[in-house]
Amino acid sequence: MTDIATIPLTRIDGTPDTLGAHQGKVLLIVNVASKCGLTPQYEGLEELFQQYKDKGLEILGFPANDFGAQEPGSHEEIAEFCKLNYGVSFPLFAKADVTGADMQPLYKELTQAHPTKQGPAEEFRERLRGFGRTPTEDPDVLWNFEKFLVSKDGKVVDRFAPGVAPKDPALVAAIEAELAK
Repeated sequence: MTDIATIPLTRIDGTPDTLGAHQGKVLLIVNVASKCGLTPQYEGLEELFQQYKDKGLEILGFPANDFGAQEPGSHEEIAEFCKLNYGVSFPLFAKADVTGADMQPLYKELTQAHPTKQGPAEEFRERLRGFGRTPTEDPDVLWNFEKFLVSKDGKVVDRFAPGVAPKDPALVAAIEAELAK
């Protein structure tokens, strides 16, 4: 496996970045979308970021158009939508695939490092089937707003299903446990 800290990333404004630049922080990596039923999670993610950023949490949003074409906008449109509608101040990155043959290298490593997710993944899969969609199976990302928790030393320590809200007690407890280390 590749060291995830060294994978080249691009911020939504085009500036280069890596997870290594965030070393020493607890990271919550989330694939996001602007036109999804889960899009209101942006509000909870921003609240979580504000609550814990001074304690060492960074939330990193990765827009993806993989699921139902729910992130069709340009980088500028995505950034503006997030800022105007949800006051997002945590870093957003360039839109890229989180599933399939063109999966960005970071997501390839995240899903290999932690192939299963906590939370109501099976219930979420059933809901997707009810909408006529064919859901992915582990280790693939299930849908928008799946969350990966990365420790201060760059290890993927947990993964949460899309339906796990930012204020879910299990997610908050996992973040707090990592921040305490």
